[in-house]
Amino acid sequence: MLTLCWRNRGTYIKVGQHLGGMDYLLPPEYTKVLKVLHSQAPQSTMQEIEQVVKEDLKVKSLDEIFTDFEETPLGTASLAQVHRAKLRRDGSRVAVKVQHPSVRDLAHKDMNMMDRALRCVKQVFPDFNLMWLGEETRRNLPIELDFTMEVKNCEEASANLKCFSWVKLPKVYHKYSTDRVLVMEYFEGGQVNDKSYFKEHSINFNRVSRLLGKLFSEMIFVHGFVHCDPHPGNILVRWRPKKQTSLLQKVWSFFSKDFGEDLELVLLDHGLYRRLTKEFRYNYAGLWQAIINTDVKDMEKYARAIGGGDLYPILVTIVTGRAWKVVGQDGIKKVKFSKQEDDAIRSGVGGFLPDISQVLSNVPSDMLLVLKTNDHLRGLEYAYGVRGHASGFLDMSRCCLRALRDLKLEMAPSSQRNIIFRIQCHLRLLVDLAKISLYELFLWIREFSVAKSKSEQKSLKETFQDATVCESNNSFSGEVFV
Repeated sequence: MLTLCWRNRGTYIKVGQHLGGMDYLLPPEYTKVLKVLHSQAPQSTMQEIEQVVKEDLKVKSLDEIFTDFEETPLGTASLAQVHRAKLRRDGSRVAVKVQHPSVRDLAHKDMNMMDRALRCVKQVFPDFNLMWLGEETRRNLPIELDFTMEVKNCEEASANLKCFSWVKLPKVYHKYSTDRVLVMEYFEGGQVNDKSYFKEHSINFNRVSRLLGKLFSEMIFVHGFVHCDPHPGNILVRWRPKKQTSLLQKVWSFFSKDFGEDLELVLLDHGLYRRLTKEFRYNYAGLWQAIINTDVKDMEKYARAIGGGDLYPILVTIVTGRAWKVVGQDGIKKVKFSKQEDDAIRSGVGGFLPDISQVLSNVPSDMLLVLKTNDHLRGLEYAYGVRGHASGFLDMSRCCLRALRDLKLEMAPSSQRNIIFRIQCHLRLLVDLAKISLYELFLWIREFSVAKSKSEQKSLKETFQDATVCESNNSFSGEVFV
């Protein structure tokens, strides 16, 4: 499979990247092999890259713009590869993203091949309707091939996320950017799935996971403008550069959305975004709020509204990646994801493949891209063993509540949008947020008590062992003396 993706490149690499991030569903024999495609896909030669840059920037040599252009790429993806360089004008370190020269010519052929393959699958296995996969790829590929769209996406996302100082998006140098070449700010950092980097820099993935949850909840629920390709190669993590801050700034940072955070996430590759409709955001936020509150009646209501129909339990399990028994009865806030649940999902998914295929063909395209984003993030959580942590659901719930409040105000008939209605919406939000904060405080106290109890037990055990060793030594000394 890796060889197939490697030789055909382009669209095949994108499919392989997605499969490589599905640790929670596919066997490790597949995901471990395909993960290489996240940053080390087949490379174009330096001659090919230089030709694209010279043609698009209208120069005779790279030396006219860059003083140092590294031939070995920092990373290679399905549609382009990135090289580190320095700008001649001011010496700034930049990342130069250059599209593979043959990818546009092959894209149309790849799509036709995929359509034919999916039609064959439908004929051989009538219960599996996967034509939506080809339709989505055909819709999104031309957008990703136009780097001017990536510039617009990056700038809009930067404006939306300015409330988080721990999120960094690269600045774009417009003068040196075209539809096939993108020159942008260069960032150091380790890929978010690089365990050796985390260990070397003493980074706790629990913290990183929570930041990722906040970031994408803000994108999906609050702004409705979502990065739809967050595979590990597109997210870097690093410690913030040290700088002098006043006591007032530290206090403000702690009580603002930064929460005193000293890690940074760098979000790269802004070629594929989706602007979610207000109706979809309202129903999706309502669905997640119902899931978090274990409200089965509202789960059915919002899942049906999104396109789940009578198979709404299947849609809920796809969205959460958890067993229906846990979601619908016990509650995902209360039950940690376990190996037993994981094994049950993996062993049972085969019997539900026709139903899953039907659900995915019925939901709107907004849902498909959000699910793709979920897949990438869930794969990271699975790899680091932090899947299903309660703190992540609380952060998501805050964003859901804010989104539901804002969307209710926007979607309500003008006759209802009076001052009393607005005050009621704001007060309801404040009360719900206060409940979440109190519950979070309760969880913190409980975890602190458990940690303290374990520490005391460990200390007592060590004391007992020391006393036993001491007693043994005394006995031995006495015997020798006698």
